[in-house]
Amino acid sequence: MQHLDTRKELSKILGDSLAEETHTWIEDKLDLIIESNSAKELYLCYSLIASKISSDIKPKTQGVNQKLAEYLMAQEADMLQIARIYLLIRVLESDKAYFSTKVANLIQIADTGELETFLKFLILLPNAGDFNQVGVEALRTNIGTIFDAIALNNPYPSKYFNDQQWNQMYLKAAFMERNLGAIIDVEKRANRDLARIISDYAHERWAASRSIDPLFWRPVAQFLEGVLLQDMDHLFRSKDKTENLAAALCCYSAPQPEAKDLLNNYPDLKEMVTHSEVTWENLMK
Repeated sequence: MQHLDTRKELSKILGDSLAEETHTWIEDKLDLIIESNSAKELYLCYSLIASKISSDIKPKTQGVNQKLAEYLMAQEADMLQIARIYLLIRVLESDKAYFSTKVANLIQIADTGELETFLKFLILLPNAGDFNQVGVEALRTNIGTIFDAIALNNPYPSKYFNDQQWNQMYLKAAFMERNLGAIIDVEKRANRDLARIISDYAHERWAASRSIDPLFWRPVAQFLEGVLLQDMDHLFRSKDKTENLAAALCCYSAPQPEAKDLLNNYPDLKEMVTHSEVTWENLMK
C-alpha cells in the first residue's frame, strides 16, 4: 500500500462519497494549510472535520485500488476516518520536515476516536516509520479499541516493530483475549523468544486449569524442540479437538524430524492438515 498513490486514491473516495460542498471545503482548507505552512490552520481544520463529516457515512470504493479498498473494509473505515487520514497524508507529503512534529502534537492531544483512526491507518502515511513509538505506546493501553487498532488487521507492526515490540503485542493480544487470527504476518514474525514466551505462558495457564486460544500456538512451528515438543504432545492428548488440530498444524510445518514423527502418531489429523481441510485460517470456524 505504501507504493500506491494513496493521496490520489483517498481523494477519489472523498469525491465519490461526500457532498461536493464538503469535499471542496476539505480541499480548500488543505490548500490554505499547505500554502501558508500553518500549524494553526491544520489544527483548526482537524478539529472541524468531525462537524462536517458524519462517521455514519460509508466510503464508496468502486474504481479504487483493490488492495487499499480491502484494507479500508477490513478496518471498517468510515468517511470521517478517511478524511482525517487524508488530511495528514496531504500535509506530510507537502512538507514532511515541518508537519511531522505538528502531526505528532495532534496525536498527543487526540481523543480515543482520533487515536484509533491514526493507529488504524498509520501504515498509509508517507513517513509511517517516524511514528513507531506511537504504535508501541498503544500496546500499553487497556482500552480494547485502541489496542485492536494497532494490533489487528494492521500491517504496521509487522513492518515496523522489532521482535521485542512484536512479542509484547502478541502476548498482550492473547492476555486480552483478542482475535489472534486477525494479527497479520504471524508466521513471518515468528521468533525463538516468542516461542519460549508462548510455552511459558501456556504452562502458567495449564497450572491454573485455564484454557488457551489454540491460535496462540501458531508462531511456534519452527522451534519444536525440547519443552515445546512436549507442549505439542500435551495438545495432542487434549480432549479439545481444536487443540489437537493446532498441534497437528504446528508439527506439519515444523522442520524437526521429531515433530514429524509425533504427527505420524495421529494419522487422521495428519491427513486433515496435509489436504488443507484444516488451516490456521479456518481452525476456529
